[in-house]
Amino acid sequence: HVQLVESGGGSVQVGGSLKLSCESSGNTHGIVCMAWFRQAPGKQLEWVARMDTDGSRTLYGDSVKGRFAISQDNAKNTVYLQMNSLRPEDTATYYCVAGPGGYCWTPQGLRDFGSWGQGTQVTVS
Repeated sequence: HVQLVESGGGSVQVGGSLKLSCESSGNTHGIVCMAWFRQAPGKQLEWVARMDTDGSRTLYGDSVKGRFAISQDNAKNTVYLQMNSLRPEDTATYYCVAGPGGYCWTPQGLRDFGSWGQGTQVTVS
């Protein structure tokens, strides 16, 4: 199966930027999309962004649209999440998810059938 390792989290001031990375390894056969989720303390898991691994489409949650950008470097097997204009409500643990075919269409499919990284903490204050 695929292994995912996130990095790049940390503390940043309001209005600042961070870039998260997610490096994948192992068997990536059948993975057709990569996504980012986040979860703040005491809150539900929230889907943030998704992109097809062929680069054909990117989608964003309403709360991050226009501020965050998902991208990938296939040569490095790495997906990124560029986060700009950060707000206190962006504080959360961010998770990278690899989505198998058939389960990328909905956040629920990714949540239940995707492969997850261990998460990286982002704190905005």
